[in-house]
Amino acid sequence: MSDAVPHGMTKDMAQRFAQIALGHVAREYPNKLDHVLVSDADVRTPRDLHPAFFGSFDWHSCVHSWWMLLHLRRMFPNMPEAAEIEALAEKTFTQDKLAAELAYARAPEARGFERPYGWAWLLALHDEAEQHSDRDWGTRLKPLATFFAASFSKYLNILSYPITVGTHFNTAFALILAHNWAGDRDSSFLKDILNYANQNYVNKRNYDGWEPGGDEFLSPALTAALLISRILPSDEFAPWFEGLVLSNDWLERECHPVSVSDRSDGKIAHLDGLNLSRAWCLWGIDKALGQGAPKLISDRAKCHFDVALPHIAGDYMGEHWLASFALLAAIERPKNVRLSD
Repeated sequence: MSDAVPHGMTKDMAQRFAQIALGHVAREYPNKLDHVLVSDADVRTPRDLHPAFFGSFDWHSCVHSWWMLLHLRRMFPNMPEAAEIEALAEKTFTQDKLAAELAYARAPEARGFERPYGWAWLLALHDEAEQHSDRDWGTRLKPLATFFAASFSKYLNILSYPITVGTHFNTAFALILAHNWAGDRDSSFLKDILNYANQNYVNKRNYDGWEPGGDEFLSPALTAALLISRILPSDEFAPWFEGLVLSNDWLERECHPVSVSDRSDGKIAHLDGLNLSRAWCLWGIDKALGQGAPKLISDRAKCHFDVALPHIAGDYMGEHWLASFALLAAIERPKNVRLSD
């Protein structure tokens, strides 16, 4: 692990992000469960149901907050929080706790549990964990990741139409993270992802949707575009993206930072996440387009990022998850864009 400063993030910014997540990944309450009860015996506490991922208000936020913590630990191994992350990870990623998470996911009544958002984030967490060569966290997480990958492949075979809402059910977002994971790990799953993306997104043109929705944290158009940027070569992706949102001026006309009226409302607070996820998508698209990318794309990404960054902490409805999306965006930002905290 190196001491290099990645993604243009300062050490102070990394410490701030880490401190936020360390404050909630082991905080059990308040808690919003995705849990089906079959009998009275299923009335159990979050920590009992999910001994590894009971914090951060909900299961998926706990998973992607752990993704962020491990990433920051790898990128900034000498920051004081790195040792705290390591110690807490050792207590969290135990074989017994992760076996209980897998047993829960395998139960028949959990077929739709965290599908597909939480599944995809668990794959991202496993991918990150495997990059920590000094720890066996990746090995411990592998059975759960393998299970969700197999479940995702089965899901794509029955998902006749992609889900394009800007919330947790969005198919394209999950496919992006799953595509990153599949890589050289699972050729069959990778083939399923590529086939599904080609069949359901490559034919899209001239987006003019009513975006944003009032509680969305993903852009249906830009999330799909980022997915396609990962599977098409640049010379094919550029005209596709042109036909999706540039030639009709949607990006120029409609894609502006959104305002948030009440950050104490968990759904309304999603809109801070929309600003961050748009920045992530736009910077990723800018990278895929290369030198021919219109300046508008990176400029608009920076505007979205700057508007949202001051609000990643302050109210728990955003604080339990927003820093992860700020890190997603920071990872994609071009080298010539300076991030300010």
